[in-house]
Amino acid sequence: MKKKKVCKNCKIFIEGDKCPICQGTQFVENWKGRVIITNPEKSEIAKKLNIKKRGIYAIKA
Repeated sequence: MKKKKVCKNCKIFIEGDKCPICQGTQFVENWKGRVIITNPEKSEIAKKLNIKKRGIYAIKA
């Protein structure tokens, strides 16, 4: 099973070769925990983590 990639900058899980948020190309495969943000405008967790777009994010990458 292939390990999931996380954008080094945004901490969002990536399936392609470019981050959809920052357009970055640097990724890590070592991460701990994840958080799913469905409504960043109303989420207290998204505000604390400075997340503006919905998606699945690594807590520590």
